Amino acid sequence: MTRNEFSQARNKLAKTQKSLAQLLGVSLKAVQSYEQGWRTVPLHVERQIYFLLVNKRGQEPAKRKDCWNHKKCESKKTCPAWEFQAGHLCWFLNGTQCKCTVDKNLKNKMEICRKCDVLSRLLKA
Repeated sequence: MTRNEFSQARNKLAKTQKSLAQLLGVSLKAVQSYEQGWRTVPLHVERQIYFLLVNKRGQEPAKRKDCWNHKKCESKKTCPAWEFQAGHLCWFLNGTQCKCTVDKNLKNKMEICRKCDVLSRLLKA
């Protein structure tokens, strides 16, 4: 996540730097550093931001299409997204069985998930 994307997300969430820092469990200085580009946004913070954006109240709910339907998954029965009926949160869950992300570490998985229609459709809502 770039510093501009982080700032835009904070604005969409209508949070001050201080309130977002509290919500994310990081310091105010960390939030300021992410927005200035002095520090990169850690993956766990990026995932929290996406989670908050996807679940923000007062927005029209996105047309949630479960990942196993969207990707015509053949491995869904062994996937945590299927087990917990969270096909719209596959990008948030570790251990998903999607052919493009299976056996990837979190950094590589998130690089793929940022470009995936499942997440991008939710963020546009």
